[in-house]
Amino acid sequence: MAGRLIYLIGPSGSGKDSLLDAAREPMAERGCRIVRRVITRSAEAKGEAAQAVSVEQFMDMQVRGAFALSWFANGLHYGIPNDIDKWLADGHDVLINGSRGHLPQARERYPQLMAVLLTVDQTVLRQRLLARGRESVEEVDARLGRNAQFASDLLANDSAVYLLDNSGALEHTVGRLIQHIDREHACA
Repeated sequence: MAGRLIYLIGPSGSGKDSLLDAAREPMAERGCRIVRRVITRSAEAKGEAAQAVSVEQFMDMQVRGAFALSWFANGLHYGIPNDIDKWLADGHDVLINGSRGHLPQARERYPQLMAVLLTVDQTVLRQRLLARGRESVEEVDARLGRNAQFASDLLANDSAVYLLDNSGALEHTVGRLIQHIDREHACA
């Protein structure tokens, strides 16, 4: 039986990287692979543990067919290595940090994809974004408005998205993610 692509999405500051890190061991125990994205940003940049490459390197990798999925967002190129296709074919579930805007294309390539939208209470999310210090108060508030609109539009058009709240303790979020995946496997 083929594995399933678990496509984690959510707004900046929702805790996707923290969730991926915390879920790595319990997911591996279930035979699930967690993928490192390839991103065109400096290796010194803070954030997820991704493979940093130059734009030129990324484009070369893309031409050579190195990516199962790729997209451009927020001034950066993102790629999911094509290793996932072998892992899925071998029966492993694969968890990736995806793109909200690229979800339709990902669903087209992986029809059995399990979309997980990581959500956070708006007040908590605002505090997290402000604490980063990357954006002004006005930019954070604008981001929150865009995030709310995107989530509303997504849920209105895609009833198969699983909402996972990350406003509380991270270990509870990991537990709910694993419970959801286990339930989905039981129904498959």
